[in-house]
Amino acid sequence: MGFDVPFIIDWLRAGIRLAIPLITVSIGLLYTERSGVLNLGVEGMMLVGSFSAVAVTALTGSVIGGSICAMMVGLLLALAFAYLVINRRADQVVAGFGINVLSLGLTNTLGPYLLAERFRVSLFPTVGLGFLERVPILGPLLSDQPVVVWIALALVLASSWVLYRTSWGLNIRAVGEHPHAVAVCGLSVYKWRYIGILAGGAAAGLGGAVLALSDLGYFVPNMTAGRGFIVLAALAVGNWKPLPTAGICLLFGAADALQLRFQTFGSVIPHQILLMLPYVLTIAALAGFVGRTRLPKAYATPYDPEEFSA
Repeated sequence: MGFDVPFIIDWLRAGIRLAIPLITVSIGLLYTERSGVLNLGVEGMMLVGSFSAVAVTALTGSVIGGSICAMMVGLLLALAFAYLVINRRADQVVAGFGINVLSLGLTNTLGPYLLAERFRVSLFPTVGLGFLERVPILGPLLSDQPVVVWIALALVLASSWVLYRTSWGLNIRAVGEHPHAVAVCGLSVYKWRYIGILAGGAAAGLGGAVLALSDLGYFVPNMTAGRGFIVLAALAVGNWKPLPTAGICLLFGAADALQLRFQTFGSVIPHQILLMLPYVLTIAALAGFVGRTRLPKAYATPYDPEEFSA
């Protein structure tokens, strides 16, 4: 197998496509995490989002309808999660895994009804770059990518502005750092944590839709395959900032695309080991950045208005 220019461009194009679901989810989950909530249920929200997107797209023929439905389902699961961890002050880890188990059970039960038909639904349309396609490397790399690639990149830039240049972003960050101080200022900690969790749920559902409708066009059981946990790792390595997190997601996407190409070209390395490559990279990245990231001070801590913390 030769690593010539066409191979590298094809690999990087695939890496971008595989990273876009991760970037989409990470941008919404960023608000959840910065508000001080750990949402391990993002994996299940992505999974149900993929299932809903394929099912609704098959019924309506509209990828927009499928994507909106995926976001709504993600919102519903996020609403249930928010009620448990905010109003009932349930353990966030247990509640998150509960969402994952529920989502896995639902999709495994309902999935055969989709798989039995063996149909392939419409995919997101691609976007050409016109005369820019003739630009060396960048033209072939970015031309004819699914429209969600550009939407995700726009969300990254928008979130960088919202999080650090608006009062909305300041409130989200303040709730994750000093919730009692936020309450003293007359703001509702519950409200802003609900907003953060719901933003993450909608993004997780949309990320599931992107995963299913960018390349595949169909649903398979457990198709997220741990991508929700990779997003959590990307947020930690990216220090809960939009641009670094997106860069880490692109790195994971490139690793995933590389292992797929090794398998296609008949590598002597067993395919089981190749499948481990993105996850090994995740562990290595987390291990390398231990002690270099700073958690929000109220991270994964339930807010109790009757307890004051200085």
